[in-house]
Amino acid sequence: MHNYRKFKDFHIAQLRDPENAKIYLSVALEDYEKNEDIDAFLLAVRDVAEAQGDMSKLAESVSLTNEGLYKILSENGNPQLNMMRKILHELGFKFSIEARENRLQAGH
Repeated sequence: MHNYRKFKDFHIAQLRDPENAKIYLSVALEDYEKNEDIDAFLLAVRDVAEAQGDMSKLAESVSLTNEGLYKILSENGNPQLNMMRKILHELGFKFSIEARENRLQAGH
């Protein structure tokens, strides 16, 4: 019989690689930009935080309780931008802004 890993275990293991985590977060943020799917973005942040290991340490470093961190990153979470910046910063990432292709231009 084969020993298969659960997908979640494999997924979290892959997210321990910073480049994989960056790609995953970037795709989730693009999806949020396109579809306003905040749940997918919060799930991505939660998965990367879990892959990094110590959720208690992360909560403490952003001045939250464990419960507060889990609540912010839950499906019903509604984190403020400054808190999301702190969480991403502690995970080794940052937000960035890019120009859209079809943006409105001044004077046109």
